[in-house]
Amino acid sequence: MMMGVPKVNVTHSLRGRLLWFLLAAITMAAVAQAMIAYSSALNDADQIFDYHMQQMAMSLRSNAPMAATGNRDPNDPGNDEMVVQVWTPDGIQVFRSLSRAELPQRAVLGFSNVRANGTTYRVFSAQTATQTIQIAQDLAVRKRMAGTLALRTVGPIALMAPVLMIVVWWVVSGSLAPVARVQRQLASRKADDLSEVSDADLPDEVRPLVQELNLLFSRVQAAFEAQQNFVADAAHELRTPLAALKLQILSLARADCSEARDVAIGRLSAGVERASRLVEQLLVLARTEATDAKLEPVGLAELAKRAVGDMAGAAQARTIDLGLEQADEATVQGQGDALVILLRNLVDNAVKYTPAGGTVDVSVLAAAGGAGPRLVVEDSGPGIEPEERQRVFHRFYRVPGSEAQGSGLGLAIIRAIAERHGAKLALDASERLGGLKVTVEFAPR
Repeated sequence: MMMGVPKVNVTHSLRGRLLWFLLAAITMAAVAQAMIAYSSALNDADQIFDYHMQQMAMSLRSNAPMAATGNRDPNDPGNDEMVVQVWTPDGIQVFRSLSRAELPQRAVLGFSNVRANGTTYRVFSAQTATQTIQIAQDLAVRKRMAGTLALRTVGPIALMAPVLMIVVWWVVSGSLAPVARVQRQLASRKADDLSEVSDADLPDEVRPLVQELNLLFSRVQAAFEAQQNFVADAAHELRTPLAALKLQILSLARADCSEARDVAIGRLSAGVERASRLVEQLLVLARTEATDAKLEPVGLAELAKRAVGDMAGAAQARTIDLGLEQADEATVQGQGDALVILLRNLVDNAVKYTPAGGTVDVSVLAAAGGAGPRLVVEDSGPGIEPEERQRVFHRFYRVPGSEAQGSGLGLAIIRAIAERHGAKLALDASERLGGLKVTVEFAPR
């Protein structure tokens, strides 16, 4: 059976990564400094000792000691850093310093490295007419000296490295303390607390993240407030039709003849229809405000034909002349279903408020003169007074004295869809039909 590869735990902590990388960098720098110091000290020692050996050989050219040769006591702890040997031209050794070293008698003039007695010697040989002088030194001596010099150089760094590591830990921890503060602030919040998070003293790399988080909080707060307002308005508006339905049910129960019962049933049916219409409009408004679907190219002429076809039955029931006055080819970036709801509500309002026998025209105008494509719905109804044209966009607002029964949500839905598409919504008087003219102008492409 194959053994699984052990999973390596990788830290995702920014603080941990910074500490690990910085401490590793300090350690690597200390090791590199030690290697460089040792190499430099060894090179300096080589140059100094080579010069010393050369000078010693030159000083022995004219007055070389002619003492008897011999071996020193192996147990003598005397200094054997330098080994000196002198030969006559006949190859007779006339002098050798007391040392354990046994070097070969063959001499290579100048500097050379000789392997003998299990170690390596640095040898300098010089020749005159009467003698050959050989100065040797064990390279281990130079390495020990280089190590001592390097240790003296690296010692302070080794002592300061822990202090530097503590300073790095303190600086990193202090720099990330504001991030930890933000984390604690968020962790201690309640679900409905959408106030801004303080970005004071945050690093420049983290501050944009907190700022975007605050923007998200503000958008969510606005959505919550809109939802709360919507629920409150919906509850208020539903209270009246539901109370009316209860009264109509009581009237139906108390009806003592077929004629009274028929009247009560008719009123009850109309009340149910109005309540159903109100609930439908509320659901459409909620869906419109919550939808964040992808925008795609939409042909306005096709949508206008579809909306006119959907509302043809309602217009015919009231003998209203509903038609498509103009249908230019115009395409916008939008949501097809939402724009159909917009057009359908515009036409529905126009049909509802236009007297029987009136006219409702729908037009699709292509972009021209720097303006974007436009949807225009005109009717021959009573219109809306200029001072009321901004109020009618409020939810559940009805124009005083209006005979048509409505929920007051149609234009609110239309405005929400228009704003989602970046379109401008304008109410004016229709010069051609005398009623209301609603224009939805989209941004030019």
